[in-house]
Amino acid sequence: MSTRIPFLKGHGTENDFVIVPDPENAVELSPAAVAALCDRRAGIGGDGVLHVVRSAAHPEARGMAAEAEWFMDYRNADGSVAEMCGNGVRVFARYLQHAGHTTEGDLAIATRGGVKTVHIAKDGDITVGMGRARLPEGDVTVSVGGRSWPARNVNMGNPHAVAFVDDLADAGDLLSPPPFGPASAYPDGVNVEFVVDRGPRHVALRVHERGSGETRSCGTGACAVAVAAARRDGADPTATGTPATYTVDLPGGTLVITERPDGEIEMTGPAVIVAEGEIDAKWLETAAG
Repeated sequence: MSTRIPFLKGHGTENDFVIVPDPENAVELSPAAVAALCDRRAGIGGDGVLHVVRSAAHPEARGMAAEAEWFMDYRNADGSVAEMCGNGVRVFARYLQHAGHTTEGDLAIATRGGVKTVHIAKDGDITVGMGRARLPEGDVTVSVGGRSWPARNVNMGNPHAVAFVDDLADAGDLLSPPPFGPASAYPDGVNVEFVVDRGPRHVALRVHERGSGETRSCGTGACAVAVAAARRDGADPTATGTPATYTVDLPGGTLVITERPDGEIEMTGPAVIVAEGEIDAKWLETAAG
């Protein structure tokens, strides 16, 4: 391993990431190393790590290399592997543009949730094709402080439980994962969104992200919320034949989510690179234990 490892820091609606460019997949990022990088006091700080690898160089992405040159090897702040991160994809695309690997227009990015189509607009916003939502059957509940709410089970390549509440304060401090039931609904844990209405097709949320705690934003969570709200409002595009667009306010900013009649979901929002530098490889090795 080189003695210095390049990194960048970026965010999408304040969902922030440590970006590690590693085209040939030469940097070993153990769970402990990822957790050290994401530590906000002893490390760089972030909700996760975006490990930037050429698809052909990563065993999990080689099968997607013909469709997408780059693979987003995404890790949660605790070092666990995640299938997909919507804000992360936008920041990943912004990095590729920043590094000269792509320009304005369309590109494809490989993720563990499949190949995602991305459009970088001239005005700076980035739109990501998030695929279709799956709506598993069965009743789900989430709880905080002895209170429980029914939740909609929405899978966006990763699992979500969407609960509509009267006040975002009902979510409590979100320092620990809100209990859910039944346990069989989410055997690997779940991202939980607490949602209030702001106006017609306009909602706001707080989210506890599996493996990261409460975050300032969650792209797949915003998509899950828009889908759940559309079903609740009788605006299911696959049934009405009309696209449904929701404005979703998150603590870190605003995303616009559109579900098309074919079920495909598009997410539009900002992505910013704020800094770049180098990591001392010896520090990372020591910090990772």
